[in-house]
This record gives sequence, C-alpha cells and structure tokens, in this order.
Amino acid sequence: MVASALAGAPATAAENDARRARGEAALAKITGAEGRTVVETIRRTSPELGDWIVDFAYGDVFSRPGVSLCTRELATVAALTALGNAQPQLKVHVEGALNVGCKPDEIVEIIMQMAVYAGFPSALNGIAAAREVFEKKGVQTSAMKAATDAAQPAAAPGR
Repeated sequence: MVASALAGAPATAAENDARRARGEAALAKITGAEGRTVVETIRRTSPELGDWIVDFAYGDVFSRPGVSLCTRELATVAALTALGNAQPQLKVHVEGALNVGCKPDEIVEIIMQMAVYAGFPSALNGIAAAREVFEKKGVQTSAMKAATDAAQPAAAPGR
C-alpha cells in the first residue's frame, strides 16, 4: 500500500478502506477513546493530517507484523523523548505503552537511556511526562512503590 502510493500507483478503494480499518483498530487499541478524540480534533482543522495519522502511522506502521505493540510503543517513547519538544505526544504514547502491556519500569528505563543519546534535559522532561501519566492512571514504578512504602510509618510491635 505505501509502496504503491510511493510508486505513484493509486490504491484501490478496498485497499484504502482496509488501511483505514487497520489504522482505526490500532489507534483504538493503543490510545483508546483519547486517541480518537485527538484525531477528530485535528481533522476539524486539517482533515488530511488526521487521515495521515490514522492511515499511515497506525494503518501502515503500527499495525505491521514483526514486533509487538509494546516494542513499537517503547520505540515511540524513545523517539519522542529524544525529540525533546513533543510532550503531548509523549504522554499519549506513554499511556499507549501501558495500554498494550508495557511495564512502567520498562518505560522509565527507555526514557533514562535517552539521557545518553538525547541529553539529560530530554530525559528529565520524559520522566516528568511519564510520571504525570503514571499518576493519572494510578500505576507505579518499583521506585515509586519503594518510596511510598518507605514513607509509611512502621506498625507498632505487637499490633
């Protein structure tokens, strides 16, 4: 589909419909209703851009076989962290990573690794974005859980 589009060959209506259906399904699985709302908001200003997100990003790329959605989301989190200027999209994809089964500790490790390649400011901003999503979703990393447990007063002996 992308190859035929790049080669200048027009896609058939059936191919376009299948691509859109794959994209809508992948978008829903990764982002839930929030992603749909974002795309609809974009389409009100730029219908084509909204369609490209669904058709290309989700219909052609995220729905490809070969690696799991968790792996794709971790790669996306890494890229958005490295960009350093995509906080709204990073939050969407941190939440998406959780939605498809990535563990909070995995997400943090990927963001931390970006300090090596993208610098500490990008990694710090990435960690802040991830923390916001974790708090919103009520999930904790093992470090967050340990800090919460350490802050709890010890039970009195014999009680």
